[in-house]
Amino acid sequence: MPTLLVLGATSDMARAAARVFCRKGWDLLLCGRNTTATEQIARDLALRAGRPQDAFPVYAFDALDTPEAHQAFWDALPCCPDAVLCAVGGGGDPLAAEHDQMLADRIIRTNFSGLVPMLSLAADAFEKRGSGAIIGISSVAGDRGRAANYVYGSAKAGLATFLAGLRNRLAGKGVQVITVKPGPAATAMSDGLDLPPFLTAQPEEIGAAIYDAYRKKKDTIYIKHIWRWIMMLIIHTPEWLFKRTNLQAAKQQ
Repeated sequence: MPTLLVLGATSDMARAAARVFCRKGWDLLLCGRNTTATEQIARDLALRAGRPQDAFPVYAFDALDTPEAHQAFWDALPCCPDAVLCAVGGGGDPLAAEHDQMLADRIIRTNFSGLVPMLSLAADAFEKRGSGAIIGISSVAGDRGRAANYVYGSAKAGLATFLAGLRNRLAGKGVQVITVKPGPAATAMSDGLDLPPFLTAQPEEIGAAIYDAYRKKKDTIYIKHIWRWIMMLIIHTPEWLFKRTNLQAAKQQ
């Protein structure tokens, strides 16, 4: 069976994607900061798949660890996975991060710079083997800097650019690199927000789209297709006009 390594396995998006891959016959290696919560998810996934309770091993992973710790983590895995899904994100209140330098640093490391060592290890291993897939969950918030969440958005922009660079580096070498931009999603991260249903993706929808992107060898996907056009409009709005719009306050994922 092929194996999917899931980083940030406690996120709603990661769980939904893991369920789909599992139904398609994949084994799972589930990783998160909270190993107790991750173990609960592992048992639930195994139960749903009709597998033994301990079918999916759990590992502690923290994007804020050192590159040396990430190397040790990778070396300790029982096998080189066939694909890596990186669903790590969050890190704190983007508005508070405007004035809290330590929080801003944490958000940037959690959503971008702390992920680079692990994704680079996967890229090198997959390139050497000649096969594999790296799937990273970025955000439409990274498509253009806005006053509402520019710290978080800049980190996601960095991740998207890094994934794009990997995709071009690994083109023709048997390795897929997929960038996922969910837009607003009905997850724990958006609890309490008043999100319009027709613009909001459900976790199950995201999981299915991620597997479909893997199967069809897509590059960058917006879960709700309308967000591709919305962000194209936002990206191409002149700066002088953009500063005067209420798009600055819009909440996006």
